[in-house]
Amino acid sequence: MATTSLYPVATKEELQKLFVGKSLKDVATPAAVLDISKLKSNCNRMLEAVDSLNFGWRAHIKTHKTTELTRLQVGSGTGPVNIIVSTIIEADNVLPLLLEYKNAGRAVNLLYSFPITPAAVPRLATISKSLGPNGLSLMIDHLDQLPSVTALHKESSLAPCIFLKIDMGGHRAGVVPQTAACSDLIASLLALQTAGTAHLLGLYSHAGQSYTSNSRSAALDYLRQEFESLLITATSIHSLSPSLPLVLSVGATPTTTSVRNLLSPSESAPEEEKTAVATLNATIQAIRDKKCSIEIHAGVYPTLDVQQLATHALPQSLLSWDNLAFTIIAEVASLYPGRGKDGTPEVLLGAGSLALGREPCKAYPGWGVLTPWNRPGISNPPAGPEELKGWVVGKISQEHGILTWGGRNNKEEEKLEIGQKVRIWPNHACIAGAGYGWYLVVDGSREGREDEIVDVWPRWRGW
Repeated sequence: MATTSLYPVATKEELQKLFVGKSLKDVATPAAVLDISKLKSNCNRMLEAVDSLNFGWRAHIKTHKTTELTRLQVGSGTGPVNIIVSTIIEADNVLPLLLEYKNAGRAVNLLYSFPITPAAVPRLATISKSLGPNGLSLMIDHLDQLPSVTALHKESSLAPCIFLKIDMGGHRAGVVPQTAACSDLIASLLALQTAGTAHLLGLYSHAGQSYTSNSRSAALDYLRQEFESLLITATSIHSLSPSLPLVLSVGATPTTTSVRNLLSPSESAPEEEKTAVATLNATIQAIRDKKCSIEIHAGVYPTLDVQQLATHALPQSLLSWDNLAFTIIAEVASLYPGRGKDGTPEVLLGAGSLALGREPCKAYPGWGVLTPWNRPGISNPPAGPEELKGWVVGKISQEHGILTWGGRNNKEEEKLEIGQKVRIWPNHACIAGAGYGWYLVVDGSREGREDEIVDVWPRWRGW
């Protein structure tokens, strides 16, 4: 049964009446804000890149959990609508939109990306019946998950599609390629396919370790490693079932973002980047020679965050502070002159770990970065997070965020005032957004009206 009714939130219409037309400076804090002009730009760039490279596309919606941003990720047109969710509540909530696309003639496939468990079967069977044949995909990485696949087939009378999850080094989930466990799982999945119980659609990887990237060449190389792990496994499958079409689905936002480097290789690029591009292109060609389809996936790329800037997966002209679409508004609550390191000041914000998340960033010792908003004379940082100067959220507890000063000396200190509202770029948008029931939406392209709330997007809650 769907559980959406168990997590009531204010309706979109109620929220619009309350907020639309107001200034961000007039809302209660903390509050989550999205800039729709930046969201559209980030989504369109991704769609243009995958189209130019002739890749399939699958949008992960776990970061934002909204209908409105899902539309931007999918894009218009008549092409397939492939979605990834991390929780069944996301699937329940996005189902009406998927049925809308299906009724408009677009092929729809929803991938539940957490390995299936027995408790998930009844809810997923309901979703499968709603979507119809080839509408639901499952993630599998262990033999003992297969009875749940069989149970879902029995309850829904539909054979689910299956992605075999491959662990290519991140060790979050997945089966290691070229192991006995992988071979046994492949044989069992092919047997389920022969029996009509399931359909092996393809292989899936997530290079979570790519968040450690610090250059374009590093991100590109992680993408190559993803492709090669799946290609090796596809070869094993084709040794048993030579004519089986397979989709190789790869991606984390750093690796998926990095594909844009393939569209405009630079002659002035470092040699290691040229090598990374060449070897990746060779791997892509090898996949196509095997008649496998390529699909890429990502989730946080529409909003971006400080963690993504720290990967340097694209040139600064394509990936900078200007592209970050998600911020948290907070209010200055108190001032502590001289309390910080070496006599520097500290400032109390009413936004702690519940408002910002407690996700670190490898590039700097803090939990969020103050944006220039409502700070006269301040502009975006000129470089990446490794070279930050000024105010950052240096310490956090549940409801307290402590701004610490990172200038070269106290004379550079920027004065803040109690009651002043500020906006913060969080380290990790997926986690920071979880504390909010809705996003206030502004349009930064509206000159002179950048702070006016133009919409409110309710955020799905629950599991």
